[in-house]
Amino acid sequence: MKVQTSETAVLVVFAVTLIGCILAGIPILAALALGYLIFFAYTLSRGYTVRDIFGMSWKGIKTAKNILITFLLIGMLTALWRAAGTIPAIVSYCAGLMNPSVMILMAFLLNCLVSVLTGTAFGTAATMGVICMTMAKAMGCNEILTGGAILSGVFFGDRCSPVSTSALLVSELTHTNIFDNIRLMVRTAIVPLILTCAFYGVCGIAFPAAEAGNLSLTESFSGVFHLGLIPILPAVVIMVLSLFRVQVRMAMLASIMTALGVCLFWQHTDLFLIVEILVNGYQSPDPSISSMIDGGGIMRVALIITISSSYSGIFEETGLLNGLKSKMGSVSRKITVFGTILITSMVAGMVACNQTLATMLVDQVCKDLEPDQQKFAIDMENSVIVTAPLIPWSIAGAVPLASVSAPLVSIGAAVFLYLLPIWHLIVRARKAV
Repeated sequence: MKVQTSETAVLVVFAVTLIGCILAGIPILAALALGYLIFFAYTLSRGYTVRDIFGMSWKGIKTAKNILITFLLIGMLTALWRAAGTIPAIVSYCAGLMNPSVMILMAFLLNCLVSVLTGTAFGTAATMGVICMTMAKAMGCNEILTGGAILSGVFFGDRCSPVSTSALLVSELTHTNIFDNIRLMVRTAIVPLILTCAFYGVCGIAFPAAEAGNLSLTESFSGVFHLGLIPILPAVVIMVLSLFRVQVRMAMLASIMTALGVCLFWQHTDLFLIVEILVNGYQSPDPSISSMIDGGGIMRVALIITISSSYSGIFEETGLLNGLKSKMGSVSRKITVFGTILITSMVAGMVACNQTLATMLVDQVCKDLEPDQQKFAIDMENSVIVTAPLIPWSIAGAVPLASVSAPLVSIGAAVFLYLLPIWHLIVRARKAV
C-alpha cells in the first residue's frame, strides 16, 4: 500500500511540475529534464543505484531507437522542405483557394491537406495555420472557430499521414504495419470527417465574414525563395512512393535527397548552411515570414525523444505504473476496452503534457487489455493521439494555437478531435454487445 501511495505521489509531483513549467513558459525540454530528475530521485529512494538508473534509461532509449531514427529523418525532411521552398510553394498555391464565405471550412480542409503532406501538426500550424488565421482575421471571421478548425486540421494529418511521427510511433510500439493502420484510420475517420465539415460549413453561414482585402503570399515568399513547380517535387516524391507502399524511411530518404537537390540547384543554398539547417532547423532571413516558415531540424526532436524514452525504461523496471495498470484492468470490464484506453489517454495527456510521452504511457498501461495489436493501434490513434491536444496545458494543443495566435478556448471548437473518439467509442460499444 505504501508503495502504491508513493507511486501516486511521484506521478502527482511530476504532473504538477510539468503543468507549472508549461504555465510559466519554460521550454518543454527543460520541463522534461526536471521530470527525469523527479523519477531519478524516486528510483534512488527505492534502493536502486545511479548505475542502475542510467541502465534503465539506456534500455528505454534503445527500445525507442527505431522511433528516434525515424524522428530524426522527419526533422531533416521538414527542415529541407522549408529550405527548398516546398512548404512555401504549397502554402502559396493553396491560400488562393480561400474566400470569406467558406473560410472556416477551408481552414480545416487546407490544414488537413498540408498536415497529410508533412505529417506534422506543429509544422502545419506554423505554416498553413498561420496563413489561415491571418486571412481569417483580415476577413473578420470568428477567431475561436477558426482556431478550432485549424487545430482539428493539423491533427487530422498528424494522425494518419505516412510521414507522421505519431503514426510511426504507434506502429513501432504495437509492431504493426503503418499502411494497414492508415487504411483503418481513414475508415474510422470518415463519419467524424463528414460531420466536422458539416459543422464548419454551418458555422460559415451562421457567422458570415465580410471580405476585407486579399493577401498576396506569393509575393512575400518569392522575396526569399524561387517558387514554381520544382520546389513541390520533394512532396510529390514522398506521396507517390507512399502510394506504392515503399518503406517509409526509404520514401523519406528519397524526399530528403530530392529536397537537397532543390536547395542546391534551385534555391542556390550554400552547402554549409544546409548542414546547419539540418541540425538546428530553417530560419528565414526575412523576419516578416519567419513565424510562418521557421522550424524543422534534428536537434530539438532528438532531445525530446531521448528524454521521453528514458522515462519508459524507468517505468518498466521499477513498476511505477503497475498500480495504475491494475486499476485499468478492472475499469475495462465496466466501460469496454476502448473506454478504458480513452480515459487512460486523457489522464496520460494531463500527466505528460505532450503527445509522445502520453502515447508511451498509454501503451505501457493498456497494452495487455487488447491482445489484438492491430485493434490496439487503432484504439490509440483514436484516443491518445487526438485527445492530447485537448489538454489546455499540453504542448500538443497549446503550441499550435500559440503559433497561429488563436485563443486557448479554441480547443472547444476543435470538433474533429472530439467526434473521432466519441464515434469510435460508439462503434466499439455496439460491436461488444
